[in-house]
Amino acid sequence: MSQPSVTVHIRLLEESLGVVLFQRYKNRVTLTEEGKLFKAEADKLLRQLEQSVENVHAFAQGYRRKWVLAISPLMAETVLPYLLKAFTKHHPDLELVIRVEESEKIEALVEAGEVMAGISAVQPVSRTLYSEIVYRDGLVFVVPTDVYDDESGPPISAEGMLRSHYLFTHHHPVFWEALLVKLRMKEKGLRTMKVTQAHIAKRFIQEGLGVSFLPRSMVRRELIEGRLLEAPFDLFSLPEVVTYFVCKEMGELEKEFLGRMQAVYFS
Repeated sequence: MSQPSVTVHIRLLEESLGVVLFQRYKNRVTLTEEGKLFKAEADKLLRQLEQSVENVHAFAQGYRRKWVLAISPLMAETVLPYLLKAFTKHHPDLELVIRVEESEKIEALVEAGEVMAGISAVQPVSRTLYSEIVYRDGLVFVVPTDVYDDESGPPISAEGMLRSHYLFTHHHPVFWEALLVKLRMKEKGLRTMKVTQAHIAKRFIQEGLGVSFLPRSMVRRELIEGRLLEAPFDLFSLPEVVTYFVCKEMGELEKEFLGRMQAVYFS
């Protein structure tokens, strides 16, 4: 809009409201106290308008309910596609909104009511929330498939792989600090590279850039298809990782979704 047009609209708005919204001094224009209040109210109206438009579109698509789920990137890559296919088919009137969030943020989102439930790799601490273990998952030592060209090659040595490759770290929010302490005690020349997204770490390993420790459920398909290789690791026992389902109230939808997750076989 041109400057004169904006000025006219402001004048008409102020006349309609009967208050001064802008304080003009020389070349500066600032909001009055009334203007600040009106801006906040106008923001609410615009957000409500956007929500109303979304609701109409959702209704036109046959949705009659809405369920917002926060899920960690780790879970989003493993069981989520399989679960959603069956869950949405069973609830055609349910608009399911998926928010992919880091595990550290999910508890706060559930507690604030921004999402109805969450799937997190971090155990919640709030006593006002309901949480349940979905499954426990063992870590596996994952290396590129082209370590040896044929099956007649010598056994893969964990020490050798750690000595000759970068170790991709910090793509899980829980176990890395303790694991690195143990690894550095065993392998003094350890070279690490922080890769904070697990799907990127998997891709780097496939390209032969390094090795890492990943939850078995996350690399199960790649191991079966031969795109990654699980190497023996006998330096010490590897920890388990745990996935949690978090919600404020355990309603029927929450119970069903949790039951479907727990029915999936992770091995």
